Amino acid sequence: MGSKGNQSGLEIRVRGQVQGVGFRPFVWRLAREMGLTGDVRNDAEGVLIRLFGEAKGFEERLRAERPPLARIDAVECRDIQGGVEGFEIVASQTGAARTRVAPDAATCEACRQEVFDLNERRAGYAFTNCTHCGPRFTIVERLPYDRGHTTMAPFEMCAACRAEYDSPEDRRFHAQPVACPDCGPQLWLEPKGEGDPLAQAARLLRDGDILAVKGLGGFHLACDARNAEAVARLRQRKHRPAKPFALMGTMDMIRDWCDMSASEEALLRDPAAPVVLLTARRMPEGIAPGQATLGWMLPYTPLHHLLIAAVGGPLVMTSGNLSGEPQVIGNAEALEKLSGFADAFLMHDRDIARRMDDSVERITPHGPMVLRRARGRVPGTLPLPKGFEAAPQIAAYGGQMKGAICLIKDGQALLGHHLGDLDDALCYEAFLKADADYAELFDHHPEVVACDLHPEFRASIHAQSKKLPVEEVQHHHAHLAACLGENGWPLGGGKVVGVILDGTGFGADGTVWGGEILLGDYREFERKAWLKPAPLIGGDMAAKEPWRNALARLDQAGLSEWADEAFSDKPLAMARMAVEKGVNCPMSSSVGRLFDAVAAILGMCVDRQSYEGEAAMRLEALARTSGGLSRYSLAIGVPVASMVGGALDPSEMIRHFVAKRDAGARVADLAFAFHLWLVRCFEGAVLSAMAGTEAQAVALSGGCFQNALLLDLTLSSLSDALPDTPVLIHSKTPANDGGLALGQALVAAARRL
Repeated sequence: MGSKGNQSGLEIRVRGQVQGVGFRPFVWRLAREMGLTGDVRNDAEGVLIRLFGEAKGFEERLRAERPPLARIDAVECRDIQGGVEGFEIVASQTGAARTRVAPDAATCEACRQEVFDLNERRAGYAFTNCTHCGPRFTIVERLPYDRGHTTMAPFEMCAACRAEYDSPEDRRFHAQPVACPDCGPQLWLEPKGEGDPLAQAARLLRDGDILAVKGLGGFHLACDARNAEAVARLRQRKHRPAKPFALMGTMDMIRDWCDMSASEEALLRDPAAPVVLLTARRMPEGIAPGQATLGWMLPYTPLHHLLIAAVGGPLVMTSGNLSGEPQVIGNAEALEKLSGFADAFLMHDRDIARRMDDSVERITPHGPMVLRRARGRVPGTLPLPKGFEAAPQIAAYGGQMKGAICLIKDGQALLGHHLGDLDDALCYEAFLKADADYAELFDHHPEVVACDLHPEFRASIHAQSKKLPVEEVQHHHAHLAACLGENGWPLGGGKVVGVILDGTGFGADGTVWGGEILLGDYREFERKAWLKPAPLIGGDMAAKEPWRNALARLDQAGLSEWADEAFSDKPLAMARMAVEKGVNCPMSSSVGRLFDAVAAILGMCVDRQSYEGEAAMRLEALARTSGGLSRYSLAIGVPVASMVGGALDPSEMIRHFVAKRDAGARVADLAFAFHLWLVRCFEGAVLSAMAGTEAQAVALSGGCFQNALLLDLTLSSLSDALPDTPVLIHSKTPANDGGLALGQALVAAARRL
């Protein structure tokens, strides 16, 4: 490209999700169409454009016509002098990373059609992609996002792929993972057989075998979802008796099994391709015991599309990992750890730069809800609310369960991917790797770190080890701040009333909290009301064995004799002695443990929960089956909790439920009545907390609000009671502990500002 003298021009800096999404070829085509000269390049701050000629309207079209995966946060312009002939895409420049790496994106329709077109050279190729789809975050190793900085670096493009890559008219122009059967990653089956590995894999699945399948962010364990024996075998091998399995299938397959709204279909088709919870029309044996919903995702890579088509039916696709450990990502690691589960392995030779679970989401009557933020959503960022513009760089490390890291930089919050339970040594190792990984990838140098108030959390210990100023943030204050931040609540927006309902969190008074009404903002809070505490008999065991929580609440309600009869096979005397002596029985206001108690009283998960939240999920599913006026008339008769000194006592409700159950009431009606009791109980506490204050809104947060029935009933109740008061909820970040780091980062930033 030759020089054209000294002309007046325009330099445009574009920040946001603008690398790896076809942004440079889009700029190239737009500039040529408008008769402009200059160049465009990636660098560590985003995309840099130089224009010479009449550029009026260019910025408007840049925003309006951007590629489907691009997100523009800011466009900055300045006048320059120069001049060139033609318009080119030039080599990337290195430097301090300020740009956003794009999340992985599901196969676009053009690539899907190409894979199934026998006349195309990529027919049947499992690694087909273009600038509008394919791997991104799971293959990038450093910025800027160029092929040499990804796990595609070992695969040298053939002449045909290079021609597509170099042609601005091609949809693969500068698509970094571009490949074909002649030059790209290859697929194979272990143990090896004769013929096409995909055809072999499909045959094994149809025959009832279990396969370990390497995907974008790790391995899945797959079996034919229609084969009850295969599903049961997978449960037995994985020691997973009841936790729901995720499913993968085409839209027609999903419609055959589930009801689906237009919003749910749109979410399934989103480029993030999350697992979406859908109401089951029919529940196949063994897929989701005791539940009313199924978790479905569409095939999101060509490999998945080809495999589903070859099998001719839906597949179970559950995370390939040992119980409690992170997902397996390496071929050798898979052979070592998954051989006890899988009959065969469908592998490939493209390395995974970072493990990434599937995102899990649902649609409620009030919009989307994120249950697990991971593949397809990360590393997407959230803009900081007004007032946080001068926030320093901050790293926040979340809690112990559902680990996630949050970085604040340049007016954005990057909430990282789901890392699991940090009690597990390998999950903690993955947490440490993610901390170093994010810091290097985004050139992040925190001035402050934030963590949970609990001194024994591994994330908190790690924060203290950084030798930086530490902001300790109370667990439920972090939940409140996360909800405020996601909703763009300004730093100076005033105080709100927070309804924070979850499992457990270390309280500011040294007890275990979990059912709180807070009045506060980003900087501080006051605890206004709470569920009356009950002992967690056996400490952590109380979260695993619901009878322990039922015993504590029944004894508080004066129903010890009923408990003796209902739980006669349990060590009740020993448990009561532990409570009396205060041995490993911390007091807790946890609503999550109250769910467990009520479930056990109603006969569900009495002995043990096989996975976190099982009792509460079964209680919600059962409540949804209650119908007609009976549930309302029954619920209306449930006494509202009395409040003494801020404590909401559920004892009258417990006595009422026991009497109704003994009288033969339907368990489903009682399950619904419990949800309505919770809503009425905390609505009264909200009204009391707002009285005489300047609270501007109500915020709902904590893992219990991932219960869609509880959320719906609460929003309806507050809408009637406070028609002019905004009620803030989560939609882009998890209400559970997966969103804690965001709240911690915002509290730390507010205190520093």
